[in-house]
Amino acid sequence: MLEIHQKILEISNKNEEKFLREKTKPFDFAKFKREEIKDLIKKMRVVMQQADGIGLSANQIGLPYRFFVAQVPDTNGHFKFYAIFNPEIIKTFDEKEELEEGCLSVPQTFGLVERNYKIILSGQDAFGKNFKIKAWGLLARVFQHEVDHLNGVLFIDKAKNLYNIKDFKQENQYKI
Repeated sequence: MLEIHQKILEISNKNEEKFLREKTKPFDFAKFKREEIKDLIKKMRVVMQQADGIGLSANQIGLPYRFFVAQVPDTNGHFKFYAIFNPEIIKTFDEKEELEEGCLSVPQTFGLVERNYKIILSGQDAFGKNFKIKAWGLLARVFQHEVDHLNGVLFIDKAKNLYNIKDFKQENQYKI
């Protein structure tokens, strides 16, 4: 059975930071029962939502596998949920966008991160079926942030103008 941390790992704990900075290994569907995978998705979604996040990678809850969940609002304010296994960014487009990001593993810290505005991501769904998805805007940003996590890269490694929210209050900050 897949055991997950109910508390999100944070860089303030050196052992947790070390784990977060390790590259994850591919998710092997043959090693897990369908019910275990379904339960993992459900638990990760709950942890992400309780933390007011819009993305959560498996290593943020103590699992060394290439898998993340995301729940991102569209332009109408409706949320779409994603559970993506073994994600890889297979294409980026030239247009870049610099926006403020935060992270559940780096609480109360925000900074500007430049990312590709549009990407194509390949991955597998909960049944192990391969797919590709074209994403742009916030969805592309979340996917890039989570793939970085799975590669052991934190947003603070790319951000500039980092600040702690204790010092400032901003509106509409998403925690990925």
